Amino acid sequence: MQTITDPDVARDWVFQQRAAGKTVGLVPTMGALHDGHLSLVQTSRKQCDATIATIFINPTQFAPTEDLDKYPRTLKEDCERLAGESVDAVFVPETKAMYTDHFSTYVDPPQVAHSLEGVCRPEHFRGVATIVLKLFQIAPATHAFFGQKDYQQLQVIRAMVRDLNVGIQIVAGETIREPDGLAMSSRNRYLSVDDRRRALLISRSLQLATDLYHTGEKRAAVLQDAMQQHLLGRPADRSEATPLSVDKIDYAVVVDAETLQEIDTINQTAVALIATMVGNTRLIDNRLIVV
Repeated sequence: MQTITDPDVARDWVFQQRAAGKTVGLVPTMGALHDGHLSLVQTSRKQCDATIATIFINPTQFAPTEDLDKYPRTLKEDCERLAGESVDAVFVPETKAMYTDHFSTYVDPPQVAHSLEGVCRPEHFRGVATIVLKLFQIAPATHAFFGQKDYQQLQVIRAMVRDLNVGIQIVAGETIREPDGLAMSSRNRYLSVDDRRRALLISRSLQLATDLYHTGEKRAAVLQDAMQQHLLGRPADRSEATPLSVDKIDYAVVVDAETLQEIDTINQTAVALIATMVGNTRLIDNRLIVV
């Protein structure tokens, strides 16, 4: 596996692959790799002739109050795992290589970025859109692979590629879960034993919403209320609270799967999305509701 730190070298590497007639898969990450990331790598290797992963903790998508400084940095282990998956190259730039002195150009994210995470983290998607477009310019692959766990991010990137005519195919990878249902995330390592138990309320609330839909409930408000009550440790009949609850709900909603706009009734594919605080850790998850 070739390790590249210079953006120009990364671009040349991709151009060389494409000049040889190869398809190239790009797997952008912020490191702290888990099996969810590796599943994207595996999909890229199946679909493309060559695969390049990136490891870069992007500072512009973190607010001053967020966890940039404590975000896990496990570069040696990450590179070993990528090499174990037979990745062809990994791009690991320094921050100064991505944001040079006097950097001032940012990407205004599309409409789908304005709700949910766009409200909770107002500058987040500007940073995401900017770094992803930069990576697409540095490593102009034929395909780029993103996980569905970050569902709104996936929709933002899809819309940006469409609106700006970026010549790359976006491939979504399924959310990879622990055996008990918790969505894999680099932030899971922050969870205490108690937090880890309470975090299971997230996937179970999403499952509750999908189960209710499949038993005939199509009103989004009803599904949302059921998720919120479950996250707060309140059973459907409100008879007795359970000892488990999350610490804060940023949102627990059912919205249109493409636009992420509010809906009254589920008449086409929708998505249930949750963002909560469990202890000091913010976790997100989602579940598609396919009509």
